[in-house]
Amino acid sequence: MAVVKEIRTKIHSIKSTQKITRAMEMVAASKMRKAQDRMHRAVPYAKKILDVISRLAKSHTEYQHPFLETREIKRVGFIIVTSDRGLCGGLNTNLLKRTIREIKEWKEKGAEISLCLVGTKAESFFKRMGGNVLGHISHLGDAPTVDVLVGVVKVMLDAYLHQRIDALFLCSNEFINTMRQEPRVQQVLPLVPSEEEKVQHYWDYLYEPDNAKVLLDKLLRRYIESQVYRGVIENIACEQAARMLAMKNATDNAAEFIESLELVYHKVRQSAITRELSEIVAGASVV
Repeated sequence: MAVVKEIRTKIHSIKSTQKITRAMEMVAASKMRKAQDRMHRAVPYAKKILDVISRLAKSHTEYQHPFLETREIKRVGFIIVTSDRGLCGGLNTNLLKRTIREIKEWKEKGAEISLCLVGTKAESFFKRMGGNVLGHISHLGDAPTVDVLVGVVKVMLDAYLHQRIDALFLCSNEFINTMRQEPRVQQVLPLVPSEEEKVQHYWDYLYEPDNAKVLLDKLLRRYIESQVYRGVIENIACEQAARMLAMKNATDNAAEFIESLELVYHKVRQSAITRELSEIVAGASVV
């Protein structure tokens, strides 16, 4: 009967774990919907500012901002966005694998690598791997604002302006749908003009009251901040979707495990009862 008791205890333990995973699945689903709403609200601003930047990049301006200049790439910077917590499947692992491949390719070309890390998982990973980390931030929560990201973004922008890096990439997860999230490496600097719009002629703008340098500097910085912010909130939506799916799989696996254990439990219990009856009958026949 000791075996029966052990199996019963194990079933009870798995049922308790199943309740936790089911609750975490429901919480992740709720947070994912909120993260999706924030992500969708950020899209119109990002698209509009990208449209303005693309026009500026294609125009003959009186001042060419360093963010728009293409130069020989000898030093590369990466802003790597991961989650603060685990239990979200292979989301962070796949992103870090993709990032490492990109870093390896640039190193093979002789480029120096600088990193800016967003999220606890990225910090712990590169703490073990090593690397030139210029800045890091973590514990952003489920609804970060642009203000908390300005500092780490400024570190990389200053590095680009002072030619400590010649190109800047943003590594984050792209939200395809609830069931699918993919790692994405996006070039942030130098600015790549959008190819969707074919410009038939070139033009310049009139800048009032300041000159082109002041306006472009502010506008381009806002553009970079918006891209990083969009990447961060999209990564949060990916995190919650991946966690919801992982917890659903864990709940389903727990149900299957419980079912198989209950089958074993009934077989062992029936065997024990049969054995006890056999012993009683054998004892009675002796008497």
